[in-house]
Amino acid sequence: MNKAKDVDEYIAAFPDNSGEKLKQLRTLIKKAAPEAVESISYGMPYYSLHGRLMYFAAFKNHIGFYPLTSAIKEFEAEISKFKYAKGSVQFPLDKKLPAGLISRIVKFRVKENLERAKAKGKK
Repeated sequence: MNKAKDVDEYIAAFPDNSGEKLKQLRTLIKKAAPEAVESISYGMPYYSLHGRLMYFAAFKNHIGFYPLTSAIKEFEAEISKFKYAKGSVQFPLDKKLPAGLISRIVKFRVKENLERAKAKGKK
């Protein structure tokens, strides 16, 4: 796959099921973090708000969601039914995305970044 210039191009490069899940994930992130800046980093969709917020990517059998280590620790009990690691979780393509969980994770990360920025004296 060619490197996408933006998130629209990234999503458009994937087949139906993957593309639909990517669109849904993007919508959930934008709704929970409307002020986040969307771009491409490391070849995948990236969101920032006073620093790194999260990434996501499509793979053959899953959608990778990368909300960083703190979010994985915070939501480990709910995430444990999925394959996960220190800073990532894999959502299988043959199952519905856990929309409520994703929204809570995004909001958690936004709150974390805003609190960190406030502590550093940023607006």
